Amino acid sequence: MEIFRKPLTAAEIKGKARELGADLVGIADGARVDTSHITVLDGGRVIVLAKRLNDGVARIRRWDDRHKYYNDELALTHLEETSLELVYWLEDCGYPAVIVPPTHVDPSRYNDRPGEHLEPMLSLAHAAVEAGLGTLGLNLQLLTPQYGPRVILTAVLCSVDVECDEPMKDALCLGPSCGRCLKTCPADAVHEWERDWPACDRYRSPHGFAQLSEHLEKIVEAGDAATRKQLLRSEASFNLWQSILRGSGVITGCRRCADVCPVGADYQAMLADAHAEIPENTPAKEARLAQMGRDSTSYEKQRRYIGILKQI
Repeated sequence: MEIFRKPLTAAEIKGKARELGADLVGIADGARVDTSHITVLDGGRVIVLAKRLNDGVARIRRWDDRHKYYNDELALTHLEETSLELVYWLEDCGYPAVIVPPTHVDPSRYNDRPGEHLEPMLSLAHAAVEAGLGTLGLNLQLLTPQYGPRVILTAVLCSVDVECDEPMKDALCLGPSCGRCLKTCPADAVHEWERDWPACDRYRSPHGFAQLSEHLEKIVEAGDAATRKQLLRSEASFNLWQSILRGSGVITGCRRCADVCPVGADYQAMLADAHAEIPENTPAKEARLAQMGRDSTSYEKQRRYIGILKQI
């Protein structure tokens, strides 16, 4: 089969991904990112692509603004198209490849509890760290030097024998000494190098499957026809319909923690003036931050992905 394969380098793959529209691209060793549940043949390399989220909507302070949902959904659509074109290019060169989107979960894990958090098929944030794109923050979101956490990710799995990138050694996150992600979170989901994922899901997917199930239950259980009709015609039904139509509010949603994060070359230039103050902050949140230390079990568990913390 080697006769049909065009020799490729990591630089050529990255150059093609950028040409197709990716803003950042790195390559991780598939041995460090378990992809065997997706493919046992073509997971030798994990090519992680990132597209920056536009700063204009990041300047809008409301977490539940539909302009933000919609713009982010368009960015994801663009990145998915970029990923597909990269797959076709790799296959034209003789290397079968598979796309892993950020929203893909294994339906076999669903157990009739729509509010329960389901992990994606592949943790793209961790894969991105292995691909040298950045490090994880206090709430375990990916931080990049260029755009902080204001990126969306996909991965392309392909057993092409090219050089891999190395993870960054030093943490980009300032940890509890900053804590802006904790201060702004409407779900109060940010913990010490951890996240309350079920609480976060209610905001990062505000019109998702859990809310759809709950809304339909209300309609079914309503005591009279007039109430059922009112619920069918309600704003909640309209928002759910719009979200099903485009994915806005389902695959995209709250990103307040990303908006206010000071990491990234774009922050001072584009966002600092809009987010100097954090209106969601409270004395209780400040007290939680004050209790956080650097030697937590959670940090040690994620140390490879968080990096070495700066001494402040």
